[in-house]
Amino acid sequence: MASAAVESFVAKQLDLLELERDAEVEERRSWQENISVKELQSRGVCLLKLQVSSQRTGLYGRLLVTFEPRKCGSAPVLPSNSFTSGDIVGLYDSANQGSQLATGILTRITPKAITVAFDETHDFQLSLDRGNSYRLLKLANDVTYKRLKKALITLKKYHSGPVTSLIEVLFGGSTPSPASEIHPVTFYNTSLDASQKEAVSFALSQKELAIIHGPPGTGKTTTVVEVILQAVKQGLKVLCCAPSNIAVDNLVERLARCKQRILRLGHPARLLESIQQHSLDAVLARGDTAQIVTDIRRDIDQVFVKNKKNQDKREKSNAQNEIKLLRKELKEREEAAMLECLTSADVVLATNTGASSDGPLKLLPESYFDVVVIDECAQALEASCWIPLLKARKCVLAGDHKQLPPTTVSHKAALAGLSLSLMERLVEQLGRHAVRMLTVQYRMHQAIMQWASEASYCGQLTAHPSVAGHLLRDLPGVAATEETGAPLLLVDTAGCGLFELEENDDQSKGNPGEVRLVALHVQALVDAGVQAGDIAIITPYNLQVDLLRQSLAHRYPELEIKSVDGFQGREKEAVILSFVRSNRRGEVGFLAEDRRINVAVTRARRHVAVICDSRTVNNHAFLKALVDHFTEHGEVRTAFEYLDDIVPENYSHESSQGRGPAGAKPPGVASSGRRLPGRRCPEGGGEARTVARPDRKKQDGKSLGPEARWRPSLNGSCTEGGEGRDNTERFRAMITEFVAGEKMQLEFPASLSPHDRMRVHQIAEEHGLKHDSAGEGRTRRITVSKRVPPAQEPLAGADSRDHLSPTPPSPVPTEHPVSEPGSGVQLDLKALHLERLQRERRAKKGQEAVAAGRQKLVEKKKKRETKGSAAIDMPAEEDFDALVSAAIKADNTCGFPKCTASVVTLGQLCLHCGRRYCLSHHLPEVHGCGERARAQARQRISREGVLCAGSGTKDRSLDPAKRAQLQRRLDRRLDELTSQRKSKKKEQGK
Repeated sequence: MASAAVESFVAKQLDLLELERDAEVEERRSWQENISVKELQSRGVCLLKLQVSSQRTGLYGRLLVTFEPRKCGSAPVLPSNSFTSGDIVGLYDSANQGSQLATGILTRITPKAITVAFDETHDFQLSLDRGNSYRLLKLANDVTYKRLKKALITLKKYHSGPVTSLIEVLFGGSTPSPASEIHPVTFYNTSLDASQKEAVSFALSQKELAIIHGPPGTGKTTTVVEVILQAVKQGLKVLCCAPSNIAVDNLVERLARCKQRILRLGHPARLLESIQQHSLDAVLARGDTAQIVTDIRRDIDQVFVKNKKNQDKREKSNAQNEIKLLRKELKEREEAAMLECLTSADVVLATNTGASSDGPLKLLPESYFDVVVIDECAQALEASCWIPLLKARKCVLAGDHKQLPPTTVSHKAALAGLSLSLMERLVEQLGRHAVRMLTVQYRMHQAIMQWASEASYCGQLTAHPSVAGHLLRDLPGVAATEETGAPLLLVDTAGCGLFELEENDDQSKGNPGEVRLVALHVQALVDAGVQAGDIAIITPYNLQVDLLRQSLAHRYPELEIKSVDGFQGREKEAVILSFVRSNRRGEVGFLAEDRRINVAVTRARRHVAVICDSRTVNNHAFLKALVDHFTEHGEVRTAFEYLDDIVPENYSHESSQGRGPAGAKPPGVASSGRRLPGRRCPEGGGEARTVARPDRKKQDGKSLGPEARWRPSLNGSCTEGGEGRDNTERFRAMITEFVAGEKMQLEFPASLSPHDRMRVHQIAEEHGLKHDSAGEGRTRRITVSKRVPPAQEPLAGADSRDHLSPTPPSPVPTEHPVSEPGSGVQLDLKALHLERLQRERRAKKGQEAVAAGRQKLVEKKKKRETKGSAAIDMPAEEDFDALVSAAIKADNTCGFPKCTASVVTLGQLCLHCGRRYCLSHHLPEVHGCGERARAQARQRISREGVLCAGSGTKDRSLDPAKRAQLQRRLDRRLDELTSQRKSKKKEQGK
């Protein structure tokens, strides 16, 4: 039955763990062999030029050595790194590039020092000189893998005992036993909602298994604490675990407030300061044997110091024997004290791997605990869960399998099932029989929660009234601005050329353009009174994290900037998401992980701002649903409204920052991040500024203004009277009808969003029309009008009313197929070609009319016998053949007034007015087509992504972030070549 399933599971898990282990070892090996130590330090996995500041004997007699940077300045600090407590590190001598001196466990790290515990077997082999320089390198964690394998092997061999029924249920050998009858529960926390109370009662009544599914903000930890308190009230011994130290510490804090007898296992250096008093070390220090243990440790230290000074081998041997005896006594006294601490506690808390029998829990009997509670179970490898599960007959699992899965190094192992958590497997296997879901959330504004509820939780979540409508402006000291009054904000970079950095050798991505947008939005929130500590910036890529920190960390030290993985379990009043990905291929990379996006969005309480390229992210269905939700229920802006120096589809970071340092306010942007009036977008986007949208709907479905029938959507849809239409096509049809009609001016309603105003500006540019944006606030509207053609300057003495000028044709569009941003419609090359031919015919007829007009004017001049420039001899009007000949001759003459130069051999056709000009007058700015040329240049830049003559020179300067990456790659290559030369010299020497 279940035994076969257990054997199959263990065999598969051992293979996957071996893959994971090999991948991690290979990664660490490549660090040591192929990458320079400077590059490793820049990656945060190596610390160079360290010196010993102190060493002492710690718990279990291990040698604790504290390192700090060599004092080159007034206050040396460690460089940015990814070291954390519990990491396995190798110690190397900086002067010697050979093998490592020792292996240790990192126990504590601060900005200025790092403490490592070394095994006692190295105490006398490890001779550290305070004057020497050392380096530390991250190594693969053997301890964790050994504990995981040991737990799996124990599970495989477990055939009879108190945990047998639990194993049968977890592997499908039997169904969960019927719930037992329990007395009515008197809850410690009287503010629990109905779903929380049901989950607590369900967990208490189950005999083997209970799963509490807690979506973001639903009070999962509060519910777990109530379950623990009720279990203790029944006289049960509880072992409470979680995959991370921070999750365990969170439970310790909650239980400590309830005055429970708790004990936290683990090194104090890994724990929060607020709960260190509950750690095993702290409890031992308060015990009766504390002074004796302290004396023994002091004796060990004294003998150790004395032994280092001795040169006599016999005395050294005697000292070593004395230390061994002292350590044996120390171990016995510590174990007795630890056993007393463990048995006196009602709740013992540790990480999953910290609950191993290798630690203090080995002192307890096998069936000591009655209940095992595993919080954040969906983030833990299933193998790690079996370490505590084998210690009790009943388990309560809590977590959210719709958030991030367990972290793995091997992609192959993850796909094969290593990333499938125990909780996710059981939810799919048992469903409603073992699961209770919490449905009332206490964190997010209703608009934020609604997306998460529909996208990930089948629409079952509801917002508690205390948070359903809270906004940033409701915080003390925060002003009511457009930013603080919007729970959802989408800043769309589509068509703005803010592309991601292209790095072929590096999986990490960055987007300097989004960094600037984030900086402006942060500044707007801070200027409105929001505390920087209440704001979080989340992005899926480490390179983008580095770019954001370089831009913002010095200005806002309290601002948190992290990856999605580093923010699970956290919350902030305002969250800004930088999606980074912006490319013509539509690749979204890490963003395709739905659970990653769910975590990022649901960290926010009152405000979420998403900065992304909708054209790129809309290629993924889950991301498109997010963009659509923000478009329908939130504020939508374009990057044009923030940045003056955007070169559409061809962005260059350095050139864009020519106005000032990164993150500085560009000209035309107010302190709140809004565009000041009178500034025009570089793509003809009109006067870009943020307005309070009357079309945005309230959460109850009621519109906020009389023009609420206009509901623009980023993906090109809007509703008018409840019927959805494509905004872009609607605007195009209106403008096309206007061009064909006799009206000279067309006004659009003030209810258009900034995004739709940009579309109108773009379409007007395509048709060669004038487009102006005027007004303030809700009265802001776009006016489109036909251009009045510049009158040809009449010949001297001629009557202006006799001057003829043809209507200028529309600008010639590009001959390449072009996709309208956001519309998904691709223009037809054949249609464009036919349209161009028609314009050329109209232009030719216009030229003939001009020639005829000139003839009439010349005849009048001759009759009046006035002086003037040489005129073309024109025949009588009734002589048709001569009239045609004269028209051809006029067509071969420069179209500029008063210029008689021939353009047969040297001349150029103007694509904007259809006339030919000599080389002196062929520039559009000279003969009057400058405005049309600039408009067409902007269109070409936006569509083709190439800067051409007439629109400025392309900035070829290298982006600073890309320059740094190229420099690192060059250094790596040089190191490889150097090592190759050294190896060749050694071979030749042999």
